[in-house]
Amino acid sequence: MRILGIDPGLRTMGWGVIESNGSRLSHVANGHCTSGSGDLAERLLSLHEQLTDVVARHAPDQAAIEQTFVNKDGAGTLKLGQARGVALLTLAQAGIPIGEYAPNKVKKTIVGAGHADKQQILYMVKLQLPGCQPAGADAADALAIAMCHAHYGGKGDIRLREVQA
Repeated sequence: MRILGIDPGLRTMGWGVIESNGSRLSHVANGHCTSGSGDLAERLLSLHEQLTDVVARHAPDQAAIEQTFVNKDGAGTLKLGQARGVALLTLAQAGIPIGEYAPNKVKKTIVGAGHADKQQILYMVKLQLPGCQPAGADAADALAIAMCHAHYGGKGDIRLREVQA
């Protein structure tokens, strides 16, 4: 299964693609989409176009994205939410199932601690995906999100069925 992880951001949106074959993970690609400067609408459109290109190039089967956390900067949180909305829309338009994960869940899954810093995430991503050279901290975070999805959500369509006695 090919999984696209996304670390949403308005200035820089990290992305990472991995292959999951059972418990074995391998790195496919990673990078970041940047929105530049200008009007908010133009920046969001730029992120949409770049992410659409990533989806077309790497054809993921599933995707995972980090949930928005609310901080003291309300305006910053709102802008992050808008960038996250663009990512969700882009994935939904492509018909890709999406898993959403809290930042602490991703950190705990990859590093073992829910409050790990970016350097610890980068180190563990490189350790668990040999040969991987993330394009930056946002790309490493995106790879970690994809790895978290491979662990929790990337198990395919598992349905419970009722057994008749």
